[in-house]
Amino acid sequence: MRLRPTLISPEYTRLWFGQAVSSVGDAVFSTTLVLWVATILVEGRPWAPVAVSGVLLATGAAVLLVGPVAGVFVDRWDKRATMLRTEVLRGVMVALLTAVACLPTSALAVEVWLALVYVTVFALNAAARFFTPARFALVADLVTGEADRARAAGLAQATSQTAWIVGPPLAAPLLFTVGLQWALLFNALSYAVSFVAVRSVRVPASGGGPAGGSEGQQPASGGLFGEFVAGLRFFARSRFLVALLVLAVIGQFGVGALNTLNVFFTTDNLHASARLFGYLGMAMGVGGIVGALCAGRVVQWIGARRATWIGLLVSGALLVLYSRQTGFLGGVAFLFAFAIPLTVLNTAMAPLLVAAAPAAYRGRVVAVFYPVTQLASMLAAVLAGWLAGTVLRGLDVPLGPLRLGPVDTILAVSGLFVVLSGVYAWLALPAPESADAPEMAGVRV
Repeated sequence: MRLRPTLISPEYTRLWFGQAVSSVGDAVFSTTLVLWVATILVEGRPWAPVAVSGVLLATGAAVLLVGPVAGVFVDRWDKRATMLRTEVLRGVMVALLTAVACLPTSALAVEVWLALVYVTVFALNAAARFFTPARFALVADLVTGEADRARAAGLAQATSQTAWIVGPPLAAPLLFTVGLQWALLFNALSYAVSFVAVRSVRVPASGGGPAGGSEGQQPASGGLFGEFVAGLRFFARSRFLVALLVLAVIGQFGVGALNTLNVFFTTDNLHASARLFGYLGMAMGVGGIVGALCAGRVVQWIGARRATWIGLLVSGALLVLYSRQTGFLGGVAFLFAFAIPLTVLNTAMAPLLVAAAPAAYRGRVVAVFYPVTQLASMLAAVLAGWLAGTVLRGLDVPLGPLRLGPVDTILAVSGLFVVLSGVYAWLALPAPESADAPEMAGVRV
């Protein structure tokens, strides 16, 4: 692949650089907080797992409570200015927590420390609910063409995957060598770098601000609540958007089950030590990077629509094959392969989502799409754990040369659902010339 002096365009390169630095900072921050809470703040207490889960619950609460409403404001506000304000807010929040972290742990009650952590995590993720759709809309203005938009989405996913490979190994040395406050300061500085990068982006005259022009113009709809309802109605009336959401939700159910049960699959089915579990995550991360970097070229070759349904079929089939593995090396290989088409299809959805959402509704479309898929992932994780621990517990069914246990059965069924969603995508995603997809005119899918 030919190296380019810039990534798609100079303006997108600056935006990407800010995201890259901020993503590493977020990965270090999240890992550091979990480690600090688990190994220092509540070490040895019987309710330590509950305290750690509170960090994850604060994240989920921000996504579900703030996300849908944030889209209304993003559609009203200047996109670049919204991103700058959220970076200032996040940087200040982390800086304040950093200042408090300079105190010895004994200076405050454990409950106060936990409250500070949970409030900060909630506030950071609530601000991100404004940043993410604003960035989505700004990229749509800066990057044109289906292939380049898919390439931009692929770079974003590859950057995120890389950040979660690089960030966590940095977190432990920072925490245990120089202390919590320095690990937090690293994240605060990453927001400052992101702010400078976003501020340097020159936005086209027609983009970055409130929706305008014939495509983005919308009538007044009764204030905040009216605009929120208008966004939901627009989403519900678009067969294309509904189909994309259904596909994303089904895909999240497959990935959610894998995230919950993979550690048990490693020890029970792959007959490997739990110490090797991290290598499976690394294999999936590397596969995700490969898939993200290839996605733009794949979309250019076959189109985003075909990349979506083919990606679902292939990733679902590979998940089924992964569920039948009994050796660690085979598991690593199949999980690496599974991550490639999964990331390609996730990347291919980005240009479809951009093309299906007029400028005036992009913030609200993203604010509906991502929280719903996040909720689906959470429900899948809970359902998979409940099935493995109750209904299917002790399952041991011989099937020819194979034996079906609880964990591998759940993963196999999840893979079959993903395959069926690929068939649904092939049938349900309308072509641009279809009367059901007027918003897709001019976009090859």
